[in-house]
Amino acid sequence: MLPDELLLGIFSYLSLPDLVRVSGICKRWHRLSFDESLWQTLDLTGKHLLPGVIGQLLSVGVVAFRCPRSHVDAPLFQNLRPLRVQHMDLSNCIIEEAALQSIVSRCCKLQNLSLEGLRLSDAIVRNLAQNSDLVRLNLSGCSGFSASALGTLLSNCTCLDELNLSWCSDFTAEHIQVAVSSVTESVTQLNLSGYRQNLQRSDVAILVGRCPNLVHLDLSDSILLKTDCFQEFHQLIYLQHLSLSRCYEIMPAALLELGDIPSLKTLQVFGIVTENSLPVLKEALPHLKINCSHFTTIARPTVGNKKNPEIWGIRCRLMMPNPNSH
Repeated sequence: MLPDELLLGIFSYLSLPDLVRVSGICKRWHRLSFDESLWQTLDLTGKHLLPGVIGQLLSVGVVAFRCPRSHVDAPLFQNLRPLRVQHMDLSNCIIEEAALQSIVSRCCKLQNLSLEGLRLSDAIVRNLAQNSDLVRLNLSGCSGFSASALGTLLSNCTCLDELNLSWCSDFTAEHIQVAVSSVTESVTQLNLSGYRQNLQRSDVAILVGRCPNLVHLDLSDSILLKTDCFQEFHQLIYLQHLSLSRCYEIMPAALLELGDIPSLKTLQVFGIVTENSLPVLKEALPHLKINCSHFTTIARPTVGNKKNPEIWGIRCRLMMPNPNSH
């Protein structure tokens, strides 16, 4: 005799396993238990998801989906309806390219996305380009897509604020050139680390010209960069965080020049400055925090404690319990 609104209110307190259990009571409870209001945020981190599971759950109307380090079996979907998901983390999943494409091809409202460590394709990357409202995009460690597809993606995503393209294993000099010449001027945080001999001063000059509002820039492990690129950094009037770790052609003494950038707050130069000389540099640049962070946070969905259940500040209500917990 309870009205639907009251049952939905009760169901909203249930855990994910209990919500699935009550869906088997009767047809009415099945309909209500899969009401989209109950499935706004979903966390399936580190699970082995059988065929059809993700397809069924995302189709309910999930807005924030956290699923890193999971094993996703295909097939996924039974229909072609677009998904409502806006925030999605599939970092380091075990998933076939076809299955991944079946997900992203149904997404057109994404605002935050992390596919870190995944094998992609040109088709997948061009599907992502239909999400013109993307604000944060993490493709760190991805592979399998051409420079042309990357250009299409970056040209269409004109709202990007944070972009992480670090350590993409098969990136060539062409990929880098396309990245720096296509990235939208709205980007304020950019990670292009890990490209050793593919990132040059000319690329930095193009990048600075296109993205004058950069606040956080990571160009670590670019061994072709020398001190002559410092004049480009001085043009970034909002630059607060700069990472040049393991850019071995940069002499430690030259780092003093970076202290003249008035907005700069942190400087990561691991591998350039030895432990013995680090105190000297810190004393010379007391207004800077130097080598204070080993890891980047740019476009990363979850930072800090590994047990942090949030993605981009959103806490997922529905999650599978840890089998080891009591």
